Amino acid sequence: MAGLAGLLKAQGHHVTGSDENVYPPMSTLLEQLGVTVLQGYRPEHLQPPPDVVVIGNALSRGNPEIEETLNAKLYYTSMPQVIKEQFIRGRHSIVVAGTHGKTTTTSLVTWLLEAGGLSPSFLIGGVAENFGSSFRLTDSPYFVIEGDEYDTAYFDKGPKFMHYLPDTAILNCIEFDHADIYDNLEAVKLAFRRFVNLIPGNGALIADFDSPHVRDVSTIARCSLHTFGLGDQAEWRATDISASAEGMRFRVVRNGQEWGEVSTPLIGEMNARNVLAAIAAATLLGVERRIIAQALPQFKSVKRRLEVLGEVDGVTVIDDFAHHPTAVRSTLEALRDKYPGRRLIAVFEPRSRTSRLKIFQQEFEEALSGADMAVIAPLYNPGVAPQDDWLSVDMLVEQLNRRGTRAHAPGSVDEIVAYLTEETRRGDVVAIMSNGAFGGIHQKLMAALANRSRRRRIVSDT
Repeated sequence: MAGLAGLLKAQGHHVTGSDENVYPPMSTLLEQLGVTVLQGYRPEHLQPPPDVVVIGNALSRGNPEIEETLNAKLYYTSMPQVIKEQFIRGRHSIVVAGTHGKTTTTSLVTWLLEAGGLSPSFLIGGVAENFGSSFRLTDSPYFVIEGDEYDTAYFDKGPKFMHYLPDTAILNCIEFDHADIYDNLEAVKLAFRRFVNLIPGNGALIADFDSPHVRDVSTIARCSLHTFGLGDQAEWRATDISASAEGMRFRVVRNGQEWGEVSTPLIGEMNARNVLAAIAAATLLGVERRIIAQALPQFKSVKRRLEVLGEVDGVTVIDDFAHHPTAVRSTLEALRDKYPGRRLIAVFEPRSRTSRLKIFQQEFEEALSGADMAVIAPLYNPGVAPQDDWLSVDMLVEQLNRRGTRAHAPGSVDEIVAYLTEETRRGDVVAIMSNGAFGGIHQKLMAALANRSRRRRIVSDT
C-alpha cells in the first residue's frame, strides 16, 4: 500500500492514508514522499470525501472507515485493481510469484533490466536498496511487480496476482502457506494454476523445477516454458556454488552448455535460484549476458532480507523477514555459510497468521534446530485462532533443547533484549526473524549492546 501511494503520488494525485501501526522502512518512505498517514481509523478521515478509497486486504467490515465508505456510497476499490488499471495495462507485465523469494527476485529482475537500459517501472514488497525505494514510475513499456498469492480485499477473496496481467511470469517454489485463507496445499496449487492460466500464448513462464509442485502446476502453461534450479532437469542451472563472507559464486549452465560464472553478494541456495530466475527473465527480455554478469555483483539486496544492521560490541545483528519454516531454515543455512565457525543465535517471532498455528509445529522445530541458540517470542496477537490451534512455544523450546539447540522463551521483547545482552559474546551472529516490527527489537538490542560495550570500557578504564 505504501508503494501504491508512491506510484499514485508520482502520477500527480493527492494521497493520504490511515493505519494503526506504520513502521520503518515504509513509514520513512511515506514521510519522504509527503504522504500524510492518519493514525487510526475514523469516519472523519474521509472528509472531504475522496475521489477513490483504496481498501487494503488487512481491513474488514466493522472498520470505521469501511463503514463510512459504504454508508456514504463512496467509490472504493482494491490495491491490485488500481495497479492493473493505472499502471500495468498497456505495458509488458513481469510478475514474480511463488511461496518464497518473491521480493528478492523482483528486485533482482528490476536491477538487471535497469542495467540493460530498459528503465522499468516497478512495485516491490520491500525497499530495493539499489533504488532506495519499493516503487518507481517511468515511461518504460516494462512493469515489474511482486505477485502475492494472498487475498485482495474483504470484497475480493482471490489472490492479488490474478489482477496483474502477466506477460513474463516467474514462479518460485510452491509450498503450503497462508493457512487462514487456504485449506491445504491443493488449494494453494489451484490458485497458482489459475495464475499460470492467465499468461498469454506469446508470453513466458519461468519455473522453479526444483519444486515438484511448480513442475506440476507448470504443465498447464500455454506459453513458452523456461525452467531453473539446481537439479539436472532445469534449463538454467547453478553448479559449483561456493560461499564466503562476501557472498557466493557459481557457474551457470543453460541447456547443458556453459553460460558463464557469476558472483553475487547474496547467499544461500534459495538465493542461487532467485538469481537464476532473474537471469532467465533478463535474457528473455533482451539483456546481454555481459551486462547481466557485470550487474549481479552490484545488486544490494532488499531491506529486511538478510540485512546486516551492524556489529555492536562484537555481535553481528541481522534482520530477516523469514516467517515460514522453509524460509527460516534457508536463512539459517545461508548464515552458516557466510559466518562459518561463529555461534548462530536465532530470534524468532511467530507473527504471521500461519506461523502462529500448530500446523507447522514440527517444521519450525526442524528449521530452528539449525541455530546454536534459539530465542522464541510469544505468539503475536494469538486470538485470531482458537487456542487449540496455536503453535506451542513451550513445546518448541522443549523439543529444540532435546535436539541440542539451546532454546529459551522470554515473555516480552524487553526480556528478550535483556537475555541476549547477558548471553551474547563477541563473534556471535544474531538473526532476528519476523514479518513485522517485532516491537522495535532490532534498535533496542543494538542500543543495549552499545551500552554493554560502554560499561566494559568504563570498567577497563578504572
